[in-house]
Amino acid sequence: MEIEWIDGFEIKAVAKSGEIVISANREGLLSLAKHLTALADGASGDHIHYDEHNSLEEGSAELIIEKGLPEDDDPDEDIHDPCLRFQR
Repeated sequence: MEIEWIDGFEIKAVAKSGEIVISANREGLLSLAKHLTALADGASGDHIHYDEHNSLEEGSAELIIEKGLPEDDDPDEDIHDPCLRFQR
């Protein structure tokens, strides 16, 4: 899966009180749009990891976006493979 970043992107993800808030500047939103388009064209189970060490602003919660819905809610099963992680 080809992932493209728009120069100058800034993205933050915060999980609080059962909600996830994703805040981003214009470049960040355009980058996420490109990532979601690439993910939509991928296979079920493909996913993208975002965290403060590779793509999100400091203090962000880890965010995983996956194509498709997990068929089994077994908490011991790792449904996040294969994955795509980013380097800043």
